[in-house]
Parts: sequence; C-alpha cells; structure tokens
Amino acid sequence: MVDWLKNAVFYNIYPQSFYDSNDDGIGDLQGIIRKLEYVQNMGFTAIWLNPFYESPFRDAGYDVSDFYKVAPRYGSNHDFELLCEKAHRLGIKVCIDLVAGHTALECEWFKKSCQPQKNEYSNRYIWTDEWGKNYNGECIGGYSSRNGMYMKNFFYCQPALNYGFANIDQPEWQLPPEHPDCVATKEELKNIMRYWIGLGADGFRVDMAPSLIKNDYDGTGIAKFWNEIRQMFDKEFPQCVLISEWSDPTAAINAGFHIDFLIHFNYKAYSSLFRYEKGTNDCDRLCLGNSFFRKEGNGNIQNFLEEYLYHLSATKNKGYISIPTGNHDIPRISYMRDPKELEAAYAFILNLPGIPFVYYGDEIGMKYFPDLPSKEGGFNRTGSRTPMQWNSGVNAGFSNADAKNLYLPVDENGPNAEDQLNDPKSLLNHVKALIALRKSSKALSADGEIEFLNLKYGGYPLVFRRFCQTDEFIICINPTDRTDRFEYDFSSFTPVLQNDSEIKTDQNGIELPAVSYMILKKSVL
Repeated sequence: MVDWLKNAVFYNIYPQSFYDSNDDGIGDLQGIIRKLEYVQNMGFTAIWLNPFYESPFRDAGYDVSDFYKVAPRYGSNHDFELLCEKAHRLGIKVCIDLVAGHTALECEWFKKSCQPQKNEYSNRYIWTDEWGKNYNGECIGGYSSRNGMYMKNFFYCQPALNYGFANIDQPEWQLPPEHPDCVATKEELKNIMRYWIGLGADGFRVDMAPSLIKNDYDGTGIAKFWNEIRQMFDKEFPQCVLISEWSDPTAAINAGFHIDFLIHFNYKAYSSLFRYEKGTNDCDRLCLGNSFFRKEGNGNIQNFLEEYLYHLSATKNKGYISIPTGNHDIPRISYMRDPKELEAAYAFILNLPGIPFVYYGDEIGMKYFPDLPSKEGGFNRTGSRTPMQWNSGVNAGFSNADAKNLYLPVDENGPNAEDQLNDPKSLLNHVKALIALRKSSKALSADGEIEFLNLKYGGYPLVFRRFCQTDEFIICINPTDRTDRFEYDFSSFTPVLQNDSEIKTDQNGIELPAVSYMILKKSVL
C-alpha cells in the first residue's frame, strides 16, 4: 500500500480556473505554483489536477491531442516539473488526470487511423468495417475516407482507443484484448504514465476508468487490464497512486486501484447526502428533493449507509473510498446551502475513513451557477468551474486580464479566500481546523474504524465514532434547522472542535442547536 495515503487529504484543482499568472484570463501551471503555499497552509497533503495536456478543448481538456505535452495555455512541460519540485518541497504530492479511454480528433494517432491505407495506427481506435455500420448507436460515420465508423467514448469528438472487446459479436472488426494492436495501445498508456511520473507526478486519477474494455459484461476484462497496470506500479513506482473514476469502489479496488470515488453515478449513496436538491441533474433523474445535509431534515442516512457500508467492508485493507465535496462534473455542494450547512457537511466528509477530496473553492463556499452558458463542453457543469475567488480585488484576484477575456466570469460579490483567512469563524477556517484534527489522529485517518451510533429518526442527529486502539472520537452533527438531542454517556469525552458555543453535553447526552456539530475525544486515563 502507498504509505502516504494513510494521512492524505487531497485538493482538486481545475487548472484553467485556479490562478492566472500571465494575465491572459486563463489559469495556468505557474499560477498553481504561486498558490501552493495556500494549499499547504490549509493542510492539504496532495493535489489532483484536471487535464492540462494539449487539446482543442471541446471537452475542457478531456479531449487530448498530445498526451506528452502541456497545452500552451497552461505553460510547458518544464512548468510541470517546477510545479512538482515546489509541491514536493512543501510536502504536497501531485496527482494528475489521465484520459485513458479516448483522444481528441486532432490527435496524430487518430489522423493516421483515419487513413484508408492500413498502418500501425489503424487499430489504435475502434472502427467498424463499413462506412454505414453503426454499433449500438455509439459510432460516428462520414468523418474520413476510411470505410468504417469510429466508436466514440463520450462526445463525438472523443474517439475510443482500442483496448479490445471482452466478448466479440462482430468478429469482422472487433479484436480481443490479447490482439497485438490492443496490447500496443495498452503499452502506450503505460509509457504515458512512466513519462509523467518521470517529470514528478505521484499518481493518476483515471477518467472513465471502467470504459476501456468493451462488451465486458461481467467486468473480468477491465479488472485484468487494471490489475496489470497496478502490477507495473507496484514494481516500478510503489509510492505512486492509482485513483479511479468508477463510482464502484468494490469493483475498482479489486481491479487494482488504490482509491475510488463513491460519487453520483452507479449508486444513490452520494447523491442522497448532498445532491437531491431541486434543479440538479440528480434530482431531475431521481425525482427526489431530500438531501440528508439540508436544514429541512427530510433525508435518511440509511440511503447512504446501505451502499457505503457494503463497499467499506468489501474494500477493507485493500484500498480506500473517497467521498469528495464535489468535482468539475456536478453542481457545487454550496448549491442551496448556506455556510453553516456546509460546516455540518464538511464535519462529516472530513471525518470519514478513506481519503477526503476537497474541490477548489468549496472551502470558501463558492457558488454554483446553473444558468451559466456552456464553455468547452461544460453545459450545466460549467457553473461549477468558475474561477477561484482569492480576494475582493479585480476579478476576485484570479487574473489581471480584462473581465471579458476571463475563462469564465467570477462572482465579484462572492466569498473569497483572503477575507475568510482573516476571519477565525469563517468556513475556510472550519475546514482548516477539521483537516488539522484529522491529521493529528490515527482514529480519524484513512484506516481508522467507524461505527454509526444513531440509526433512528432517519439518522438525525448524525452521531458516529472513529477509533483506533486507544484513540477514540465521537462526531455529532445536526444538519437540521431544529434543536436535536442524542442520549449517550459523554462523561469520559472532552469537546475538541465545534461550530456553535450553545451545544450542551452532560452525562446523559448532547443537545445540538440548529445546524451545528461537535467533535469529542475520549480521555485516556
């Protein structure tokens, strides 16, 4: 296991929206370098960077045209080396996005694959064998003079790389994963990983990780694929990490990943906590409006626990689950919540086993803008990708460019990091204190045990204990707008962190005012 993960807390940075160092209106790698002290000061031990590779940016960089080159708008490969060097000096690991399943149309591999004449890249992508032959509605025709249609992996502009089909039903053009051309694609992926680790990367978050092997009905093909990659890591890079976008921790970790996000697709667990608000995609799909972490208190913690505890048990001592505050694909957690509600939510997220990830700006409660015009394929996701708000100055401190040239508009009157750093009671300082407490204790770290103590009344208030050997904490959270009480003998516990001075404890229990939390530590005799 990767040793540094045991105490890790990640900060997810969207490069184009973090900090602009050259006044062109777009964030860049030098901008991230300038803000690494902020990341360190907050207590984060690692960062995850969304894609910064060369791209036409039809999908915000998830359409890669050159996997070995930093996009000019972000800087250079040397800038990435400098970023890693400084981060490592500050005790921060650097993990980067890896778009393993597809490229951009502009990628030289795809251009060669489009040629009618057979060449070494003809099978680098998945093509049918006839210009009008679609496959499950997933193929695009008429793009080139090649007699076939290419399979897309997400948008039309993201042709699927060919790692093979686990089950073949069209033998004229489908290849097994063992075919030399599919193996060549896999070996190229390994080389990409080796290259960036050589420049200083400490691991990868793999986009759409389960999508690589097609027709893989029982998942054995993709599990075999990623376990082979993991074997390479264990042998060549034992302290580098593999993080998956899978949202099925049991499958992902058994496939060789160190971490998987339990997020908004595949399971309702994550959405039941934070994303059942009206107007979000999850709510539109699921026709619910009862997030657990809302003042209304209409949720039910069992919607989360049924799935979470299953995955936690199945992955124990194998890998880690992450419950992130959010990411670039979903509405910000602040949507329809005030700072107090966010404090309660973060008291939960930052005290769970596994690895916490905080999406940039969530620590200050940056807003989600549901009606922002789409940018670079963002559509309704665009409103979660606005620039980081550093101070109350021009463009919220993000850039000195003219406002019309900004990557996305800033929220001029929104929260900012500078003001909150100077306010001891700010959301930012609550997050900072929660991170510091987590890092101070084995019980609160990735491997600490957890037990949920209140399963009545929908789980309100939320009370759970974290423990490891003699180290023990109880976390009490009331997300609702009403006073709530939980009966428990707290005589041997001492409060160590809280967000409301009116919380009352006695030998028989705890009384929590509206939207409050208290963390108590057991006294060691």
